[in-house]
Amino acid sequence: MNPRQPTRQVTIGDDRVGFIRIGGGLPDASGAPTDLAPVAVQTMTAGYTHDVARCVAEINKLAAAGADVVRVAVPQKKDTDALKEIIPQVSVPIVADVHFHYKRALEAVEAGVHKIRLNPGNIADRAQVNEVIDACKERNLPIRVGVNEGSIIERKDKQIRKTELGKFFDQHKQGHLLALMIAKLEEYLDIFAERDFHDVVISAKSMDAAFCVDVYSEISRRFDYPLHLGVTHAGTRETGAIRSIAALSALLCSGVGDTLRISYASDPVYEVEDGLELLYSLSLRERVGIDLIACPTCGRIQVDLFTLVQDVRKKLAEIEIPMKVAVMGCVVNGPGEAEGADVAVFAGDRRGIIYVQGERVANVSEAEILDRLHAECVKLQESVRAGDAKLGEKVVEIIPPDPIGELGSGFEKIATGRVESRSELTVGKS
Repeated sequence: MNPRQPTRQVTIGDDRVGFIRIGGGLPDASGAPTDLAPVAVQTMTAGYTHDVARCVAEINKLAAAGADVVRVAVPQKKDTDALKEIIPQVSVPIVADVHFHYKRALEAVEAGVHKIRLNPGNIADRAQVNEVIDACKERNLPIRVGVNEGSIIERKDKQIRKTELGKFFDQHKQGHLLALMIAKLEEYLDIFAERDFHDVVISAKSMDAAFCVDVYSEISRRFDYPLHLGVTHAGTRETGAIRSIAALSALLCSGVGDTLRISYASDPVYEVEDGLELLYSLSLRERVGIDLIACPTCGRIQVDLFTLVQDVRKKLAEIEIPMKVAVMGCVVNGPGEAEGADVAVFAGDRRGIIYVQGERVANVSEAEILDRLHAECVKLQESVRAGDAKLGEKVVEIIPPDPIGELGSGFEKIATGRVESRSELTVGKS
């Protein structure tokens, strides 16, 4: 992991919903130093903004999932009108996504939105951009300048479009596209600089993960504004997760990126969950809730591990502290994982041994594993909160059980003559 690139810091929010800071490390306008803020997770509502009740419910659901900032579409005036009712009912900063008509941005500002997103490919009139900048500057609202691969090529003037597309395909596709994105950004940001407006966040999204790494890396070298990372049009969660993580993890590990959105053609709650998990995995955010690890599939598993893992994930959703929980399906890797986890179970012949911070506490049937594991996690959480225990502490060294013992395939081994009696399989049970 390379250190995060320092940037100007942008603040989103107000006294009621709270403040989310993006970027940092460079002095602010007064010359005071700023600390790097944690990488923020964003998402966007999937429903119509003018449907106030549903929009509020969706925003609150996304906030409960852990979203730091939520963006809403405002293609029509009835959407910006709805913001006046929506914003007082939610608890996270709201960004208005503006395309094509600058007046939607002005209306959103008047409605109390916390940030504006503009697309240089769709709103290019300098006078209109200046109006939006002045309105945001008056209220200390930041603006995200979002350039997308699909919107930077001219679409209205067919002759200009033909020329640009000709250049696009004539030589090196990636090189021309990167140059075009940088040029559009520089042209647009010049307008902001002339208005002495610097509360800006930049994004430059593409559906190509490798290209996203290239363009964001180049932008990070050229500009000191915080960067909003994302792979646009990433697809379903199944494919989009891989495409998004391929780009975003590479950038974050190189120190590039201050806020992100993982985009799926699916429920945006998954965008939030997966964005947070990415940051947790890279130690860029402090985990909230359990850190669940589990076996992959193999021929040694002797319980319905896949169902058990999903049931554990759901059952332990109420745990709030960053507790490491291991669910292992056999005695090969189980002891090592149990030793490194706060709470662990490793299973064998339709049974499971449960450990808490390295100390064996139970040997239960497969049917009892879920409830006992949950009870031990709740008990440990209470002890940690009371100051009687600390996460990550190990009490004893775990001695792996005999593979033909209480968690082994004992009866099969007796039948094949590899052991002489059932008594040889008996190990003290708790």
